[in-house]
Amino acid sequence: MESKLQRPQSVRLNRRGDRNNQRPFAKDDESGLFSSMRLPQDNPIKIVWKQGFIRLVLVAGILWMLLILIVLLFHVWSCQSSISFLSAMCNKEGKVFIAMDLLGLAPKPEHRCPIPVADNPDKIVIPEGRTPDAIVKNLTYIEEEDLVNNGSQSFAVFGGNQSWLQREENFNLKPSMKVHCGFLKNGGADMNPVDIEYVKRCRFLVASGIFDGYDVPHQPSNISIRSKKLFCFLMVVDEVSLKFIKENVTVRKDKDKGMWVGLWRLIPLKHQPYDEPRRNGKVPKILTHRLFPQAQYSIWIDGKMELIVDPLLILERYLWRDKHTYAIAQHKHHRSIYEEADANKRRKRYARPLIDLHMKIYYSEGMEPWSLKKNTISDVPEGAIIIREHTALNNLFNCLWFNEVNLFTPRDQLSFGYVVYRLKGLFKFFMFRNCEYYSLFILHPHTREHSSKVEWVKSLSEFKGSGSSMKESRGGFGLWTPYPKNLDSVTLPQVVRTSKAG
Repeated sequence: MESKLQRPQSVRLNRRGDRNNQRPFAKDDESGLFSSMRLPQDNPIKIVWKQGFIRLVLVAGILWMLLILIVLLFHVWSCQSSISFLSAMCNKEGKVFIAMDLLGLAPKPEHRCPIPVADNPDKIVIPEGRTPDAIVKNLTYIEEEDLVNNGSQSFAVFGGNQSWLQREENFNLKPSMKVHCGFLKNGGADMNPVDIEYVKRCRFLVASGIFDGYDVPHQPSNISIRSKKLFCFLMVVDEVSLKFIKENVTVRKDKDKGMWVGLWRLIPLKHQPYDEPRRNGKVPKILTHRLFPQAQYSIWIDGKMELIVDPLLILERYLWRDKHTYAIAQHKHHRSIYEEADANKRRKRYARPLIDLHMKIYYSEGMEPWSLKKNTISDVPEGAIIIREHTALNNLFNCLWFNEVNLFTPRDQLSFGYVVYRLKGLFKFFMFRNCEYYSLFILHPHTREHSSKVEWVKSLSEFKGSGSSMKESRGGFGLWTPYPKNLDSVTLPQVVRTSKAG
């Protein structure tokens, strides 16, 4: 009886001891989440949860790796698929990929990407003859002197003073056409006789230009012996830049008094046709076929660029491989000219009210913002490179493009897409990825920043009175000539700023 009476007390003591020791045991158990030690007091549900969580993490990791593998395999298969929608997702120039990009579903574009060029320039087969001219067969140019009076004197203008009616007629393509295309008599941009003779031998050329002393020539690299013999490397400069180059780099003269900086043959132009250096730079850039009429193929690069790919490989990749005759890079940030115009105003590339006026004229003439409905992947090019064969239609396109630059602002990226629109799909060109553009060159900074009073103008009223001197006297006439339509009611489309860059 005595032992039976004492037994409950023992049990009670053990329970109190359990309660006193419970917290230390729990602490040790929590510190070892993956410990397999089971304590007598552990809740079975807690044990199951710990084991299940470990299994869940392992299974989730395996499933995630399998999902990545499946996505990669699907991507590889879809790129090779005969199903048009699936293969279109891999075509970065296609509308499916562009639509995915606009929705933020496409991968972030690379700054540089590999260029699918051939391995050896010595093995490139150059096409025989010229690409036949199917639409425009005969193209000639208006070259008669065109005088403009500024109130005190008359002087000849390089680009002519074409009327609104002449401009409109030039967009109607015919087999035989005669158009304004710069180089009017006594208008300027004159080449030395020794250089005129030299460029007659140039069928293939890489051309560049430096104006107002903003750059020095950057030597091309990775150029094959074959390309050095085949191509002329021509650097067009004005008098200011020639002086600057002579002061900063070595210029040698050949027996014919031609001037050279490494591979580059300097081509000085006398009597600059415009007041604005940026507008002068558009002459060799867009009118390459006028400055060098014997050329069949040309690659234009801006003066700040250092070419790092053999030009023969460039022609094969962008023209001959897929039978293109004109190639230009897509702009990195903008597809609509109205986005580009907004960026130009933000970065003070030209007078803001004049850019607005330029865009109002285009919008009133039916130039809509870029969208997937259009037949082009973008309306805005990266204008620092132009690769082309000098066919009649390509030459006409560049003439019409230059006429817009001559008539309105010197921002040529605003006019390119407009001229494409006005030619109603008859002008075909290859607009390649921007990441390839950045793989063709090394971009160098200008030696100094361009600055002009006109770039700071915020209102048209600033051009009145003493500000009238900011008006260009030999270009941009369309900005000051009354337009046939009323533009007061024209409201430019709203721009969504997708990038800080301009």
